Amino acid sequence: QVQLVESGGGLAQAGGSLRLSCLASGHSFGNYAMGWFRQAPGKEREVVAAINWRGINTYYSHSVKGRFTISRDNAKNMVYLQMNSLLPEDTAVYYCARSRYANSWGPSDFNSWGQGTQVTVSP
Repeated sequence: QVQLVESGGGLAQAGGSLRLSCLASGHSFGNYAMGWFRQAPGKEREVVAAINWRGINTYYSHSVKGRFTISRDNAKNMVYLQMNSLLPEDTAVYYCARSRYANSWGPSDFNSWGQGTQVTVSP
């Protein structure tokens, strides 16, 4: 059974930084692409960043490109999201997710989710 546990959320001021972590278990972590999603109140869940199985290819949404960095450590079964230059509109619950595939991260490719961690950015 796939388990994904996020940590690192919290309160930050605009312009500040936070680092989210996700510990995966119950599957061959290194075989799958991973992603970070977020959902703000009243909005649909959106993909923020994704990374392929080897950590070589990445994707970022337009709203976070240049500010957020996704990375992974397959030896530790961990995926990270470094968030810099935070904006109030980054406030959301952030979810770690696993793709069904090694090199694909379309929204429908993800089939396992963590419980989420709250990120709140004050002006």
